[in-house]
Amino acid sequence: MVENAPIIEFSDVSFKYRAQQEPTLKNINLKIYPGEKILIAGQSGSGKSTLAHCLNALIPCSYAGDMSGTLRVCGEEPNKLGVFGMSQIVGTVLQDTDGQFIALTVAEDLAFALENDNVPQEEMFQKVDEVSEKLELKPFLGNAPGALSGGQKQRVSLGGVMACDVKILLFDEPLANLDPATGKKTISLIDDIMHNEDMTVVIIEHRLEDVLYKDVDRVILMDGGRIIADMHPDELLCSDVLTENGIREPLYISALKAAGAKLSPDTHPQHIEAMDIAPYKDAVKKWYHEAKFPASEKNSETLLEVSHLKYSYDESRQVIDDVSFEIKKGEMISLVGKNGAGKSTLASLICGFNKPDGGVIKLSGEDIADLSIKQRGEKIGYVMQSPNQMISKPMIFDEVSLGLASRGVPEDEIKEKVNEILKICGLYPFRNWPVSALSFGQKKRVSIASILVMEPELLILDEPTAGQDYRHYTEIMEFIHEIRKKMPITIMMITHDMHLMLEYTDRALVLTDGKLLMNASPAEVLTDNDVCDRAYLKRTSLYDLSVKCGIDDASEFAARFIEDERRRK
Repeated sequence: MVENAPIIEFSDVSFKYRAQQEPTLKNINLKIYPGEKILIAGQSGSGKSTLAHCLNALIPCSYAGDMSGTLRVCGEEPNKLGVFGMSQIVGTVLQDTDGQFIALTVAEDLAFALENDNVPQEEMFQKVDEVSEKLELKPFLGNAPGALSGGQKQRVSLGGVMACDVKILLFDEPLANLDPATGKKTISLIDDIMHNEDMTVVIIEHRLEDVLYKDVDRVILMDGGRIIADMHPDELLCSDVLTENGIREPLYISALKAAGAKLSPDTHPQHIEAMDIAPYKDAVKKWYHEAKFPASEKNSETLLEVSHLKYSYDESRQVIDDVSFEIKKGEMISLVGKNGAGKSTLASLICGFNKPDGGVIKLSGEDIADLSIKQRGEKIGYVMQSPNQMISKPMIFDEVSLGLASRGVPEDEIKEKVNEILKICGLYPFRNWPVSALSFGQKKRVSIASILVMEPELLILDEPTAGQDYRHYTEIMEFIHEIRKKMPITIMMITHDMHLMLEYTDRALVLTDGKLLMNASPAEVLTDNDVCDRAYLKRTSLYDLSVKCGIDDASEFAARFIEDERRRK
């Protein structure tokens, strides 16, 4: 129920960080009413996080700068209440949940704020019991928060702020580190809490389609520190505002527009499940039958062969259980599955970081069991999720040349190879720059370049697009796509991003509970209900669209759309 008085009101608010010349927020006017669920979207650097910092008083209390205009939250001014005062009103759940944990057990973490408030012990126990019941955390009260799964960690963070009886829940990219199915459950959980606890919810997130799985009242789109759109999702999805501002539309919306459909808000496009497809059905069918789907070129030469691989950390549970597959030369493969399925463990076995309990790994037909990590590293490159974990030199050229220098390659040859790889990676103009001057995406390129210069046959990328907006995601993936064209390299990507899997990879290996559940094209995987359920993947909305349009072969429909989208790019 929306009341007349706003619970959050920005009036001509501008903010400039002390270290910057230009304001990050420019003349923000925004009203959010009690009981609303608001999604704030925008590219990186658009001002979303700065807006959030204003709500929980981190601005101006923790981040210094010049602020003008008026902000009221529940009738209070955050700058006067301070961070602690605002934490009683606005509960913030961070993207990095590990950074939010304080105590040794889940129960202690849920009770932490209550202890600080000197709440009587009996009342504290009751509150922790209530919150843990609502969030299905009772079985884990004695566990260490850091040992839980991604979705469970999210619930512990949420429980910690709910225990304070806050009025507003603020989520900063809640889906960034979650597998697709856990992300879906998180959105459902947020929706349930909002309605059952009578809260106002503000979500900052890149993954628009995933958030729109449940009703959202308004989408606030930001760019350059300004609000450029404040619309109901049904109206927003019928316009081109998202694509014009570098935000990825839901896949079914893109497919409908590709088919020439003129979308109307009265067909309720916010959810594919409830959308009225009737006015667009003929256009979609016509497009599907006319869409060209060229046969893909297949290389028959095997690069990596994994046979009956087994591994357990403590002999109590097989983390990798009799896994077998082949990867052909030049392929781009996605390795997918829920958190804890064994994806990173499989990569570590291939790289030699761990020794398998059984099975064989062959590279170009040769068993690599006796090769050291260093020897494998000359043939298999591994790029971590965060470039900051890999970069050790202050200057770009020195970082990219480090591996060659450690091999004892002559200086002239190093210079030639490094400059060549920097050109391929689009980093040559920055070769004499410090790494610290680069953006996150550019640092990612440096970490990839430092591996590519070693000329590996197989490149393994761990979550190459995690936490990046659509523009930066596209930059990274197009860059990887170009590398594949320019160099004789095979690529395996560990990812939770179903769009990446569909759009860029030739084949998907699906792991669940240490077993290889499916080895097929991404379109086949993401249109298989059973596999998606068991592996915690999210069935593509292209499947739902094809079914509603009466198209029999959902995987073929998905594959044709992705091919069409590639061509249009």
